[in-house]
Amino acid sequence: MITISEATTKDFKTIREIAFATWPVVYGEILSKAQIDYMLDSFYSEETLIANLTQKGHHFLIIKENEIPLGFASYAHDYLNTNCTRLHKLYLLPETQGKGLGKLMLDSIVALAKENKSDKISLNVNRFNKAFVFYQKMGFEIVAEEDIAVGQGYLMEDYKMELNL
Repeated sequence: MITISEATTKDFKTIREIAFATWPVVYGEILSKAQIDYMLDSFYSEETLIANLTQKGHHFLIIKENEIPLGFASYAHDYLNTNCTRLHKLYLLPETQGKGLGKLMLDSIVALAKENKSDKISLNVNRFNKAFVFYQKMGFEIVAEEDIAVGQGYLMEDYKMELNL
């Protein structure tokens, strides 16, 4: 049985494990190993995850099949003090991709955004990430390109995408 539930700080170890298993596969052909390692350590440290939850208003979801974690997402409502829900992260273990789980996660976030009376959902996705096509299929449109410095001279070369609700 597939379940999607809200994650807590007790789930951060699982979230880290999924991120560390997923990123090398997703970004291995796009980013250097050094950049992947740097970004994983920066974005998924215990301190960063706790700050995202307690200070930045991020919510985390975990998707499981028969209690086995397969992926996670994080989002925040009222992004930049606007009527927008921001999808910060959505990652599934590589062996589970292409089975409809990403759509289930996204559908859950859409429902939560509508509950919050958000007008849209926004996200950033690497311009070379195959997930870009997934988001297009889900109805997201490119609204901008952004190059974001993340430290150590590394850039995130992203599309900013939005889905009107």
